[in-house]
Amino acid sequence: MIKSTDELTPQELVTILQARTAVFVVEQKCPYQEVDEADRQAVHVCIAENGTLQAYARILDEEDGVHFGRVLVVKEYRGQQLGREIVRKTLGEIEVRYPNRPVIISAQAHLADFYGSFGFEKTSDVYLEDEIPHIDMLLQNEKKR
Repeated sequence: MIKSTDELTPQELVTILQARTAVFVVEQKCPYQEVDEADRQAVHVCIAENGTLQAYARILDEEDGVHFGRVLVVKEYRGQQLGREIVRKTLGEIEVRYPNRPVIISAQAHLADFYGSFGFEKTSDVYLEDEIPHIDMLLQNEKKR
């Protein structure tokens, strides 16, 4: 399922926000404003089976390029390569909606090699965001696969 915020049903939106809060606030013990203004204009990419959310990412079209983030796999579905699948689907949707645009992410630093396997290159040193080490990464359009 790939929908803009306006296309989501109220139940789909609640399911997404519940999963994001469970992963990014509760599991990672990181109190921050997880639902933000960017959600109003986001494109949401979901992997679900029988109405149950398994993996998620959001896409944001910004002036400097297309960003994606909030990438998660619901705890019960980890270890099934869904992280790789949700990133593939997200990059595919970016290519369709926003061709020839650079893709910019702020990745948790321990995932740099994972994103590197998709062609992303590091563009910053490691920095703390909400007390979690992150690194900025860039994928130029011609490197997309």
